[in-house]
Amino acid sequence: MSTKFLDKLVDLERHYEDVSHRLGDPDTLENPEKYNTLAKERADMEPIITAYHALKDAEQELANARELLAEDDDEMRAMAKEEIARLEPEINKRRDELQIMMLPKDPMDGRNIIIEVRAGTGGDEASLFAGDLFEMYTRYANKMRWNVEIISESEGTQGGYKEVVAMISGIDVYAHLKFEAGTHRVQRVPTTESQGRIHTSACTVAILPEAQDVDIKIEEKDIRIDIYRSSGAGGQHVNKTSSAIRITHIPTGLVVTCQDERSQHKNKDKAMKVLKSRLYDMQQSKLDNERADVRKNMVGSGDRSERIRTYNYPQNRITDHRINLTVYNLDTVVETGYLDEIIDALKTAEHLEKLSAEEA
Repeated sequence: MSTKFLDKLVDLERHYEDVSHRLGDPDTLENPEKYNTLAKERADMEPIITAYHALKDAEQELANARELLAEDDDEMRAMAKEEIARLEPEINKRRDELQIMMLPKDPMDGRNIIIEVRAGTGGDEASLFAGDLFEMYTRYANKMRWNVEIISESEGTQGGYKEVVAMISGIDVYAHLKFEAGTHRVQRVPTTESQGRIHTSACTVAILPEAQDVDIKIEEKDIRIDIYRSSGAGGQHVNKTSSAIRITHIPTGLVVTCQDERSQHKNKDKAMKVLKSRLYDMQQSKLDNERADVRKNMVGSGDRSERIRTYNYPQNRITDHRINLTVYNLDTVVETGYLDEIIDALKTAEHLEKLSAEEA
């Protein structure tokens, strides 16, 4: 652990003690707004301070155990060696956890998301895979106790989706699913394949953090709203009344549709959420060079050669190409939504990248 990092912890501890002291001040107690602000600040710091104190206690125990190695008593020295063997890996683990806790948070992590899954190269098989992916995310969301609302869908001719757009809301949705953005490739034998040949298809996934009202303002004069009757293959989510909404953002040409609800008002509200999120994503891309053209990069062309992840059914294998992770439980991941192992590995990789940047 570097001196720079230790200095940050000492400064944070001082600030925590200062905030705790101010919370007990009579002036603060008489000012609910000030009290609530300080209380939230202390609550945000508390897990780090608790972990820091636990680390210091463990380090003190280690120092005491090392002192016992100088004793003449063989039994005492043996006990000291056991304590050192137990404490050293524990301390290293606590240091690593503290470094991760101190990393700057992505301000978008706590937000809901708009997820867009689209069939790419591969015809009907790509549509079927898009359906499998969306169901996988729905199962993961259910496991996380999140809510999934379909905003618009276009079904494939043999099942699945040509395109499906949904809102996923809950605690820290973006923090978990932001890594899913990109091109997903599948290798399997389609049900229609009589020769048993493996086909390769692709789907694209876009993950957009839900825009807040403070993020983006849309002028009435900049949008055109069309109301129409739902059409297409239909399904449980598609209604048959003239309540489907199409919103066109005139300055950018962005078009959003929603036909999930029977109420025009509800469809308009959902469509506006998607439009705001897309516009916000475009706005952030322009402000941040590192995210330049992020939505295009996120979605790609849907070509088989571009991919962040490959799902190989014959080998029951999923490979995430960004971190060279391979797991052999494809059936469990897709059928039950068990994405935890992959998402945890991607989070760890992100943490390590941030740590390297901090130390540079």
